[in-house]
Amino acid sequence: MKLITKELEKEFEKYPLMSQDGLKGNAIVVAKFFNPTGVGTWLITEAEKQENGDYLMFGYCHFGDDSMAEFGYVSLSELQNIKLPFGLKIERDLYFKKCTMLEAMEKEGMEIPDYLKKGQEEEEEDER
Repeated sequence: MKLITKELEKEFEKYPLMSQDGLKGNAIVVAKFFNPTGVGTWLITEAEKQENGDYLMFGYCHFGDDSMAEFGYVSLSELQNIKLPFGLKIERDLYFKKCTMLEAMEKEGMEIPDYLKKGQEEEEEDER
């Protein structure tokens, strides 16, 4: 499976690295990558094509343990080089629709960290 399509490249152009800094749970998740044989989900909010053709991406990385999940960087080549059982590879969720980080985490059944909840609550209060 091709992890980054032409359509996804165009989406990433709208969300370069650091473009959603500070949005916390309101950051838009552009793509979801996952391990089809077990744990491992990457909710990607930003990405930029590098000079060597690789992509540097930023998002929420979850490996089955809510307390160990974190925001961080991952490259396309890192995802492509993960060797899984039966010759499988990391896949892109073909049915994923752009949504906020909070919505994506809820859909995935992930525990939402307090710092994301707190940021969301503060924003809702400001809107009132």
